[in-house]
Amino acid sequence: MGKVIGIDLGTTNSAMAVYEGNEAKIIANKEGKNTTPSIVAFTDKGEILVGESAKRQAVTNPEKTIYSIKRIMGLMFNEDKAKEAEKRLPYKIVDRNGACAIEISGKVYTPQEISAKILMKLKEDAESYLGESVTEAVITVPAYFNDSQRKATKEAGTIAGLNVLRIINEPTSAALAYGLDKKESEKIMVYDLGGGTFDVTVLETGDNVVEVLATGGDAFLGGDDFDNRVIDFLASEFKSETGIEIKNDVMALQRLKEAAENAKKELSSAMETEINLPFITADATGPKHLVKKLTRAKFESLTEDLVEETISKIEGVIKDAGLTKNEISEVVMVGGSTRIPKVQERVKAFINKELNKSVNPDEVVAVGASIQGGVLKGDVKDVLLLDVTPLSLGIETLGGVMTKVIDRGTTIPAKKSQVFSTAEDNQPAVSIMVLQGERELARDNKSLGKFDLQGIAPAPRGVPQIEVTFDIDANGILTVSAQDKNTGKSQEIKISGSSGLSDSEIEKMVKDAELHKEEDARKKEVIEARNHADSLAHQTQKSLDEHKTNLNENDANEIQNAINALKECVKNDNATKAELEDKTKALAQAAQKLGEAMANKNNAEQPKKKDDDVIDAEVE
Repeated sequence: MGKVIGIDLGTTNSAMAVYEGNEAKIIANKEGKNTTPSIVAFTDKGEILVGESAKRQAVTNPEKTIYSIKRIMGLMFNEDKAKEAEKRLPYKIVDRNGACAIEISGKVYTPQEISAKILMKLKEDAESYLGESVTEAVITVPAYFNDSQRKATKEAGTIAGLNVLRIINEPTSAALAYGLDKKESEKIMVYDLGGGTFDVTVLETGDNVVEVLATGGDAFLGGDDFDNRVIDFLASEFKSETGIEIKNDVMALQRLKEAAENAKKELSSAMETEINLPFITADATGPKHLVKKLTRAKFESLTEDLVEETISKIEGVIKDAGLTKNEISEVVMVGGSTRIPKVQERVKAFINKELNKSVNPDEVVAVGASIQGGVLKGDVKDVLLLDVTPLSLGIETLGGVMTKVIDRGTTIPAKKSQVFSTAEDNQPAVSIMVLQGERELARDNKSLGKFDLQGIAPAPRGVPQIEVTFDIDANGILTVSAQDKNTGKSQEIKISGSSGLSDSEIEKMVKDAELHKEEDARKKEVIEARNHADSLAHQTQKSLDEHKTNLNENDANEIQNAINALKECVKNDNATKAELEDKTKALAQAAQKLGEAMANKNNAEQPKKKDDDVIDAEVE
């Protein structure tokens, strides 16, 4: 068993860590950064860019640059959250078997495939860092992710070529990193405000046990929403000044997004910042520029309700844990958005305690995931992690009621059964509708799946004994079975959630990912060959212009022709690696005469040694 990497697959940024030598270490990517932007871009030349390179070209290629894909992971296309995401994101969200997917240049990709490309980069960078193959990982998800979102995350790992040993909740992972060395029992609260999600979890740590007491949050509340408030403000101000609705222009919207994100970051340390976007758009009167000052006070007024929403969640989770505010001994701040001063101020005021900011908010979740990897591998001894299910699970019963089988806050893994019966005389079959949520009526909760138990023996209603069993594994992924206790007939469904992917589709995507890996490697080789050729042509041309007088006319013409041929090859987008290398080799050979001429000139110009340096001596 090789090394297990811990991955924080974030909405805006991702990070990875490994447990080795009795400590967890953050793994830097190939660019030398500890975090990688969770961005994938498709270029007009067919290249797929991931991370920093994708982020750099987002303004010029907004419709083919995919960010915040985590926001639609495991979502059904008709959900309100999907419609909200569609308004905010510049790329096209489409319906694929009822689930959300995206369309780029006529090709449909699932969120799992896009996330897999991010995971593949992380995997490759980890392999480069560790010097060995990486095939196993622990991946984190928001505590409030439902079953379908967890399943989709695991599928993304599979497509990327990773055996996902465990799906672990982000706040729990952070607590594991923070509380591993705590010997005394402590009740800590992890406040995790990331780029796209918010979680708050109350845990008890001590004696190498990390036990979740309660968890809550919002899978659609994060730094992106703070950015969107600034975007809406700037767009509204611009419209009132110019009459132009700037949000209809995808390129301008991408520039606004970047400016809003930068302004938010600057206002964490400054009281005022200026947003300056020249030539943001144009109309019949000419180009338009967006120049606007934004104060911290204005930013706080724009986002006040978002901050208060997180405080409301804190209150609920502390209550669910059966505690009071005074019983919380530490508050650990996790996620990049916790750097916002107002967030820190409100949490501190509510809990009435100093906040623990000793952990790096961008890295601690990945560190915790790597520790869990160490536990699973056996490198970390005597650590027990007790997580809970974030939402209740049950089935639809007579009258459209949600009957709970496993309550919210149950420690996982868990297995519970309940006996139900028929609603009509001689009913030959029952339909089991599996639900997740806290509402009383079935229609108000999330449907996870449906299956039928056939062949029930004829009997008056209420007589048949049908045992329904819910089994949640350590990843929080659910299997439901139903058995007629009279006939022994049974039926089982492993909830695949709303990801809409079958095993064969996942297998195909794994193969496609491998295929693209080879294609990408070939494209990279061509790019490197083109860059080398371009550099050689430029340098040789420069040297030829300087030393042409030292060459005879035939040699000079031969070199110039080789330069021209190589430049033409570089300009040709369809040129192969072999063609580029052949032309590069031809120029290198032709340029040898130029090198000889330059060397001869240097030798001729070297000053002769003076005889003064020679000492006369007699030899006996």
